[in-house]
Amino acid sequence: MNEPVIRFMRLRDVDAVAAIEQETFARPWSRESFRQELTRNAVARYLVAEEDGQILGYAGAWVILDESHITNIAVKEEARGRGIGKKLTAELLQILSNLGACYATLEVRVSNLRAQNLYRSLGFVSVGRRKRYYEDNNEDAFLMVCEHLPEADPDYSEEPWIEKEEET
Repeated sequence: MNEPVIRFMRLRDVDAVAAIEQETFARPWSRESFRQELTRNAVARYLVAEEDGQILGYAGAWVILDESHITNIAVKEEARGRGIGKKLTAELLQILSNLGACYATLEVRVSNLRAQNLYRSLGFVSVGRRKRYYEDNNEDAFLMVCEHLPEADPDYSEEPWIEKEEET
């Protein structure tokens, strides 16, 4: 087994990412939602963890001026516990910093202690509670913020983000 490679998500990854989303979340994003993020949302950045040609996890965020918001992070059930979520999140925070973000926010279920611990290990702190945030069961969410992003790489550059729609 090789070490997972973290790279930008592409359209060819959407089916695998949507499958992970379906197995992870009670109210999952659709395949089309991810497709839209990659083809129409200029502020979105999504990463995948790939190992031996298989997508094991993904993470995404939006960057608007100096603000960033992590939209979703998920790892395939059979790949959990290997540090893939932490590696994805750390790499995403680096990219957000490189793009000019000064901080990152996210919401997490109050019952999801594993995710909260992961986020705390990367410098996130809980700053508030969103009552009945999750529609599937009206569970509250903690609003967490990371104000200490990694130092931006002054040599960072990326290809134009929006991916062209495939010809059909």
